[in-house]
Amino acid sequence: MSTVAASAGNSQAVAFKGNDKLLFGMIMGVIAFWLFAQTTLNIAPDMQKDLGIEANLMNIAVAITSLFSGMFIVVMGGLADRIGRVRIMNLGFILSIVGALMIALTPTGAMSTPFLMLGRAIQGVSAACIMPASLALVKTYWDGAERQRAVSMWSIGSWGGSGLCALFGGLMTQNFGWRSIFFACAAVSVLGMLMIRGTPESKVDSDGNATLDLAGIVTFMVGMVGLQIVITQGNKLGWTSPFILTAAALTVVAGVLFFMAEGKAGKPFIDFKLFDNKIFTGATISNFMLNGVAGMLIVSLQLVQLGGNMNAQQAGMLTLGYAIAIIAFIRVGEKLLQRFGSRKPMMWGCLITGLSIILLMPTNLMLGDYKVLAVIAYILFGIGLAFYATPSTDAALSNLPAAQAGSGSGIYKMASSLGGAFGVAISAAIFTALRANNDSIHWLEGVITFVGRQDNVAIREAAIIALGFNLLMVVFAMISIMLTIPKGKKA
Repeated sequence: MSTVAASAGNSQAVAFKGNDKLLFGMIMGVIAFWLFAQTTLNIAPDMQKDLGIEANLMNIAVAITSLFSGMFIVVMGGLADRIGRVRIMNLGFILSIVGALMIALTPTGAMSTPFLMLGRAIQGVSAACIMPASLALVKTYWDGAERQRAVSMWSIGSWGGSGLCALFGGLMTQNFGWRSIFFACAAVSVLGMLMIRGTPESKVDSDGNATLDLAGIVTFMVGMVGLQIVITQGNKLGWTSPFILTAAALTVVAGVLFFMAEGKAGKPFIDFKLFDNKIFTGATISNFMLNGVAGMLIVSLQLVQLGGNMNAQQAGMLTLGYAIAIIAFIRVGEKLLQRFGSRKPMMWGCLITGLSIILLMPTNLMLGDYKVLAVIAYILFGIGLAFYATPSTDAALSNLPAAQAGSGSGIYKMASSLGGAFGVAISAAIFTALRANNDSIHWLEGVITFVGRQDNVAIREAAIIALGFNLLMVVFAMISIMLTIPKGKKA
């Protein structure tokens, strides 16, 4: 396998076989994003208060890392194929260190917003370098059951990191301050960079005259940024305000130009031919939808903090079962893949994830009762994602040509990042808008009796609607799986 994807003439790369030092070094890079960068899902209220920035701007700061990861991940995956996956991974580690230190050193006052936004954006580009390059190295340097184990361990870094982020962020914030999280992120990135030293370079033979698809990249980025602005700022500025209408128009125009550019490009930014494989397509679409359910975390965690007066550490402790479950069951997903193929465990994962959201929706209960439901829901959330993670990743990777491992992995992980970015942004926007002005959902009080405090009913009603949006994404993920992933063990 290594002889196919390693650079031509590199006998050391041909003979090299993946080992745990390389694997865990790559995982350090993965958790720099999923564990450390994603703590903002829980610690956003503390950061907002400390830095003195508005809620809408903080929502952007939470989502912008995943957005920039999604925008650049395919570009970096393609570059990793052409100039070297190890080289791109090292670039990712350097950017992770720079971005984390910028956030940790963000000053209060007028410069807080630009420092925070730039640091978060750099973290996103770092993840865009590390994730596709590391997945391509897994495909190149591991085979068979060993590759499935490597994918599972890699998934523990991503899905497991996301499971621990709220708990980790709460503990660090309450005991050492939120800035300590990003100092630790920089240190972990240094460790990861040291662990992958000595790994032979891996890249594919390509046309040296191939040019970068700048038209596709620029139009895609403009469209994504415009859409993010519309989602996060539409309610604050007004959906019919000139600025929002301009951003919406720019998004549409950029989208049209993007598809036109990709149709003409010799070496397109996103190779739509990959989507001729319906298994890869189904795994990617469902991956986008299920990662979008990360919006459930920001809504439920802010609900108990803003509506239940819990601090970040107390809210994070509710997610302990999520962290334990996803780490404990991630290898179970691998075994289910080996026994049943991809389709069944992916469907089971979606069903369990949907059940977890349903359990979080009874916000009309007393806080004590709701916390019990939340603990159960987070455990089920972890089990559901664990069942889904390895079968989905394997379905996508196993159907990629070796020469497109980096760019194809980039598209798959772009789905993760953009799904998370837009899931969080939309969920936060719904929650923020409705809790500030919930006149349109007063009808819920006629259907549901909200017991206990009545001064937080607007927050509780807003959470129900925002969580319902997340449930809808799970339904779309299941439809995608049913239509594209074949039954049985063979994909």
